[in-house]
Amino acid sequence: MNRYEDVTPMTTAVSAAQQAGASPSQAANAAKRQDTIQVVEFLLGMEHFAIDLFDVKEVMEYTRIPELPNAPANIKGIIDLRGEITTIFDIKQTMNMKQTSSHAETSSRIIVIDNTITKSKIGIIVDAVLSVSTFPRSDLDESASSTVDNQLINGIIRKKTKIKDSLSTDLVIWINIRSILEESGLGIGAVT
Repeated sequence: MNRYEDVTPMTTAVSAAQQAGASPSQAANAAKRQDTIQVVEFLLGMEHFAIDLFDVKEVMEYTRIPELPNAPANIKGIIDLRGEITTIFDIKQTMNMKQTSSHAETSSRIIVIDNTITKSKIGIIVDAVLSVSTFPRSDLDESASSTVDNQLINGIIRKKTKIKDSLSTDLVIWINIRSILEESGLGIGAVT
């Protein structure tokens, strides 16, 4: 193979983006995004989770959530978000996690999900939002998703953090919010 035949995923992505009319810098950025994942990191109890950044519309502070009578257990209630009724989804309930938390409910956050993947306005309540992060795909272990019966987990992200002079690795569970919402009947592809 000569040097002109060496096709990597990066050069393939750049070529595809350029053929679609993107400038060389836009094409390079598109290729870099393929080699990275961008997520919103959050806590549920003491566990560290993440969802795809592009599935998130916004993060908002906790507000009182009126409960709905006879609603499924995974529906926490509803809120008025700038004039639109938004259903608040209890992701802990759906993932069979203990409801206990060291965080006061009033310090919780609501992650509003992008409406292109839901049937209606949906928010998920989490104990804390930590950050928006970009990780190289090499930090992702997708084999963990095969140990679960369904496709609720995209993989485990190995997050490297430096504490004083030593390097530590935290494990972040990257969940597939689209699949979780579909299984709960709230996603676009859900059967009702």
